[in-house]
Amino acid sequence: MPEPLSAQDYEQLGALGIPEAEAQRQLAVFTSPSPAPVLDRPCTIGDGIRRLSAQEADRLVANSQKPKSTGRFLKFVPASGAASRMFQALMAARERRFLLNRDAVASRAPADPDAQQVLELMDGWKQLACSDSLRALLFKSGQNADALALEGRFTDILEYLVGSIGLDYAALPKALLLFHSYPDGPRTALEEQLVEAAAYAADAQGRTRLHITVSPEHLDRVQDFLRGVVPVWERQLGARFEIKCSIQKGSTDTIAVGPDNLPFRTHDGRLLFRPGGHGALIENLHEIQGDIIFIKNIDNVVPDHLKSETVRWKQALAGLLVELQDQVFAFSERIEKSAEPDVLEEAGRFLKDVFGRMLSPRIVGTDQRAVLLDLLSRPIRVCGVVQNQGEPGGGPFWVRELSGSITPQIIEQAQVANSSEQKARFQASTHFNPVDVVCAVRDRHGKPFDLHRYVDPEAVFITEKTKDGKPLKAFERPGLWNGAMARWLTVFVEVPAATFNPVKTINDLLRAAHQPPKAADER
Repeated sequence: MPEPLSAQDYEQLGALGIPEAEAQRQLAVFTSPSPAPVLDRPCTIGDGIRRLSAQEADRLVANSQKPKSTGRFLKFVPASGAASRMFQALMAARERRFLLNRDAVASRAPADPDAQQVLELMDGWKQLACSDSLRALLFKSGQNADALALEGRFTDILEYLVGSIGLDYAALPKALLLFHSYPDGPRTALEEQLVEAAAYAADAQGRTRLHITVSPEHLDRVQDFLRGVVPVWERQLGARFEIKCSIQKGSTDTIAVGPDNLPFRTHDGRLLFRPGGHGALIENLHEIQGDIIFIKNIDNVVPDHLKSETVRWKQALAGLLVELQDQVFAFSERIEKSAEPDVLEEAGRFLKDVFGRMLSPRIVGTDQRAVLLDLLSRPIRVCGVVQNQGEPGGGPFWVRELSGSITPQIIEQAQVANSSEQKARFQASTHFNPVDVVCAVRDRHGKPFDLHRYVDPEAVFITEKTKDGKPLKAFERPGLWNGAMARWLTVFVEVPAATFNPVKTINDLLRAAHQPPKAADER
């Protein structure tokens, strides 16, 4: 069998910064896929998930104030996603040459999900934060948006929403879409992230640090936008923002293969590379060299009148994280000073009761001391989880590792083995992962952890895609909150469903949680 990679291919790999050994490893995964994680059972309240009382939450909120005031907090916002995914139903309607007339779309809606979404948007577009901008653009072109809507003629309205002749929303990053309406003007998702961060991450001098990941094609636009709005928000909030943007590294891109597991090649014979998925952002997270880091997706924001609960629970999660970190550091110090059996036993109970990490009974003596110190010297994450309401995505599970130990992990549906038993265990999940994570990424001496050490390299995804009409298979790296954090110390905490309001489609912005108070009351 010929060598799958040529000298020219290795030059292409080198230009991206991808080592030859890594390329060979990726190709080997396609031919010999990693075993799926073995789900032992879902995490539930009292068995892997904490439920905090109101009094506990209040105490933890107070506990978060000192690290907040001393500048230990930073917010990390993955915002690489393009907004085009939000408009899939509308774009499908355009491609299928639907007549974007309300009566025509309504006739299709009962049997066509795309038409149903388009119809909902037609009926609710005036509630979008961008509706005034749409009206103004159409007025400049000699059209009246409200008159068109009244007549049921939506072709131009929706074209001005997504197309380059108008707002060009299908080509923008989701961060720059107008999400919410206010009396003084609409706000983008990115602005809402700034306002929210200032409420729980600002230090005693008002300094609020954020790190935002964006796609390369949107980097300049996002930075230009921030230069314009940050001074405005600093004056309005009395804050001082320190914001850095980064892109996903080319070295984290991955090789695509065809159905035969040989490298997929473009028309000119070159290798096709694809982004490695959100798990590649562990590189960005590592390079921040932060301390206490909040992670939250760009689209999970709410208007001001609903922010208080989100802020409260962010502070509670951070307060719990700091409390746990103090306990971890104290046990590490005790074990380093004394290897007495009672100290080791107490530390072992702590790891089991708090983080679900159990030592094998075969590990004794000095080996036990070394294993305990290794387990205690790891990044820590406290993950908010919400009650499962049928949202697509992953959730918290007890996972049986190859060593036989069982650890708490976030598992996505795409990771689940194709067996009725494993699928049933996944479906039995009571809670969902909303990506509401607070991380501690420094050791007790203040030195940043090497986050690469705690990735499970086997937790990769193989997905099926197409390129120019040809089928291919893509390699995605261990997800940021899945395999990329698999070897962290993990605690799951139930948070209210009201703290989770993602915007996956444009129609999600029509929900009450994304409307002004009066509009929300009327719905």
